[in-house]
Amino acid sequence: MKKALALSGLLAAALLLSGCSKLNQQNYDKLEMGMSLEEVESVIGKHDECSTALGTKTCMWGNEKSKYIKVSFMGNAAITFSGDKL
Repeated sequence: MKKALALSGLLAAALLLSGCSKLNQQNYDKLEMGMSLEEVESVIGKHDECSTALGTKTCMWGNEKSKYIKVSFMGNAAITFSGDKL
């Protein structure tokens, strides 16, 4: 009986943690043109990687193999964003 309770508790905790991702459609919909990197991070958390090219900084949350949000900044203002599998 104790094993079953412990197992169900672990299963419930795993389900809760998997649902805590900030990479979802609701948070994506909160993003707006002109937001700073700090404002974007306040909505979807710390970025996983960033790259810079031609005066534009592009940051990605998640990865292209699963779900992701990608935001490009110019002068610390969001100019484009995209996402997949949210």
